[in-house]
Amino acid sequence: MHDALGPLSVTPVTHSVPMAMNHRPRRPTESGETRPSPGTVLDRLTAGAGRAARITHTEHLPPRPGRHAVWPHRIRPEVINAIQQAGIEHPWAHQAAAAEHALDGESVVIATGTASGKSLAYLAPVLSTLLDGSEAANGRGTTALYLAPTKALAADQRRAVKELASPLGNRVRPAVYDGDTPVEEREWVRQYANYVLTNPDMLHRGILPSHPRWASFLRSLRYIVIDECHTYRGVFGSHVAQVLRRLRRVCARYGAHPVFLLASATAADPAVAAGRLTGLPVTEVSDDASPRGELVFALWEPPLTELHGEKGAPVRRTATAETADLLTDLALQGVRTVAFVRSRRGAELIAVISQERLAEVDRTLARRVAAYRGGYLPEERRALEGALHSGELLGLAATTALELGVDVSGLDAVLIAGYPGTRASLWQQAGRAGRSGQGALAVLVARDDPLDTFLVHHPEALFRQPVESTVLDPDNPYVLAPHLCAAAAELPLTDQDLELFGPTAPGLLPQLESAGLLRRRTAGWYWTRRERAADLTDIRGEGGRPVQIVEAATGRLLGTVDEPAAHTAVHDGAVHLHQGRTYVVKQLDLEDSVALVEEANPPYSTTARDTTSISILETDTEIPWGAGRLCYGSVEVTNQVVSFLRRRLITGEVLGETKLDLPPRTLRTRAVWWTVTEDQLDAARVNPEQLGGALHAAEHASIGLLPLFATCDRWDIGGVSVPLHPDTLLPTVFVYDGHPGGAGFAERAFHTARDWLDATREAIASCECDAGCPSCIQSPKCGNGNDPLHKRAAVRLLTVLLRDAPGAPDSGSPDRPGARVSPDGGAEAAAEPAGRQGDPTAPQDPPTGGPAKPEHREGPGTPEG
Repeated sequence: MHDALGPLSVTPVTHSVPMAMNHRPRRPTESGETRPSPGTVLDRLTAGAGRAARITHTEHLPPRPGRHAVWPHRIRPEVINAIQQAGIEHPWAHQAAAAEHALDGESVVIATGTASGKSLAYLAPVLSTLLDGSEAANGRGTTALYLAPTKALAADQRRAVKELASPLGNRVRPAVYDGDTPVEEREWVRQYANYVLTNPDMLHRGILPSHPRWASFLRSLRYIVIDECHTYRGVFGSHVAQVLRRLRRVCARYGAHPVFLLASATAADPAVAAGRLTGLPVTEVSDDASPRGELVFALWEPPLTELHGEKGAPVRRTATAETADLLTDLALQGVRTVAFVRSRRGAELIAVISQERLAEVDRTLARRVAAYRGGYLPEERRALEGALHSGELLGLAATTALELGVDVSGLDAVLIAGYPGTRASLWQQAGRAGRSGQGALAVLVARDDPLDTFLVHHPEALFRQPVESTVLDPDNPYVLAPHLCAAAAELPLTDQDLELFGPTAPGLLPQLESAGLLRRRTAGWYWTRRERAADLTDIRGEGGRPVQIVEAATGRLLGTVDEPAAHTAVHDGAVHLHQGRTYVVKQLDLEDSVALVEEANPPYSTTARDTTSISILETDTEIPWGAGRLCYGSVEVTNQVVSFLRRRLITGEVLGETKLDLPPRTLRTRAVWWTVTEDQLDAARVNPEQLGGALHAAEHASIGLLPLFATCDRWDIGGVSVPLHPDTLLPTVFVYDGHPGGAGFAERAFHTARDWLDATREAIASCECDAGCPSCIQSPKCGNGNDPLHKRAAVRLLTVLLRDAPGAPDSGSPDRPGARVSPDGGAEAAAEPAGRQGDPTAPQDPPTGGPAKPEHREGPGTPEG
């Protein structure tokens, strides 16, 4: 089990205990003085007018000493000497424990905090075994495979391995094999490299389909390292799980049964998650023995402005603007800082704003802040990292490209512009400061969003809760079916193979045969098509052929958009932004997957509007909530973009609506839903005029809060609320996974429903607005323009629902707000649309269940207006 703080311990320690260090010593500032404490830095940040009131909570995490151990005696002395030459005299206790399990042939997951030395924990046994293998009789010797979620991380790891293994000579030959590897180098990697670094995409599309060319490497494969394994969740994680099963099957064909070594940020039940990912028993090492300096973690809420947005709701200052101010102030203090931002555009914008404000003080300071994001050339990234290390750069506005694995030790502070989606990511980003053992400051700057607002006012949800369980479902038939086809193309599938792929596999094979994808013969199931089976699916879960965005006048390709998102992003008349320039879509050709655009400068933005209906295909589980029901099962969602709004850029005023003629899209997925009865509505004092707004508001807020309970993003899920659903014959709220076949998020919502909906009710009730705002019930991706919504009726309805929940104490009558709210107009239903809807590979049965009435909705992947 982990402590409640995830990767960081809050157990006080006595300062008389010396901190064991194998990190860099404390670095003085440029003036030669010791850096100010994180508390002092925070005090300076809050010295401005009104600044102190923006901090809603401050958490102080005391320093923690390290605990040393000795390397297992089976680690070769040459490797230990190389590690010592790198400046590390002794391992931390968790590093030695993980190495011991690896040498014993046990798959192991190292789930400890940022900068705790996870890489060294798996590299020590891997390098030692590679040296043993280099002395074997065959020419290739023992091999190891390293998998990273990104190409950048694999490249960083290769540099680290090459530097660490330099005293070992050419007996350790690391090489990157990915889409950027030149063709002339690939044959050398296949024949001679003994430590190959790649990513799951290349394994799926490049290595496994060509396994005969990798025969000597796979035959000698001893270890498979899976770095940052907590990132493999949802649909992507489910795909990677099946890719790993295919890898195990091919390795067995060559007589190899490699051991898995996994590294993860601290996660709930890491051994369970790692076992589900690999399909093997995995031992957990989670007792972090590395030292930590003091961490001061502040929760920061930007102030309300004088502006008013949709329906007159107050507008809070953006997290982007607030973070740019804080980055500027920290740079002026000489505090080395990284500001994490969710979007590339946001990272560039924060850097530009900070540079402009620094230039007003001292023009030379503007050069000491920069942006860092995906898409930069490797040499540009290296230059930025080096400048940050040396102190030439004081501030960096970065996307999550800097979150995973890139060494940025020496930082004093981290700013996080908006909750990153999971507590695991939050701690991963916060841990980027103080990586040399010194004290650090972390500040979470809240966005105007229900989840962010809830968290900054409920710090216990961050600091007193374990990090989330990793959610993935390898048995999802929409995920499994294409991998069965790919496996059959690699080697004919036999009955003995089916256990490896899980209990869903036997039932899928006849369907794949009926679809003409597989053929049964005496020796097993064979792939029948001429095209490559691995091309059936994109393991990133995007699905569909990308739509190319082409400038009509020149034929120049500007970029692409995922096919499912094209209906809302590049429909006819849509305003499209690309590298600071504005274009208008002249024509979306879905048949040829092309959107033709022309450069323009319209005084408006565009927002797609759509309709969603949902039908219940099968109810797997249901439990009574008083007279209502909480259910989980399979649904079919039908979505159609029907029009778009033009909104004035400055005020958001609607200038007009234009009809669109686009085909509907259907999605078969998994959902959680709850119903209420007339008696419950009477108890909540929700009349028919308020019902649509109450359900819609509860749906929006529940979608916003679900990422607190499942490792999902708001854009991974969708919702629909209906005052009278034809399948339930009751008022019903649905929340569904935005991926074919489901991604495990709705199932997690079902199992945590009481806590999830209680947090939802609390988030709405505690918001200081009168009638609803983006901090509680308004959604940035509502297909119905956030209409109707009824905040107080939603609170009363959720109160009654939770009072009747199984095991809930009788809380008496629902809340009775002092002020009455006039009833909302009664639209039929409400919904929030769902994200990317990839085409399932597995054959589908005809749709069943009656159509629902038009609903208001929030759905995954719908672009923000």
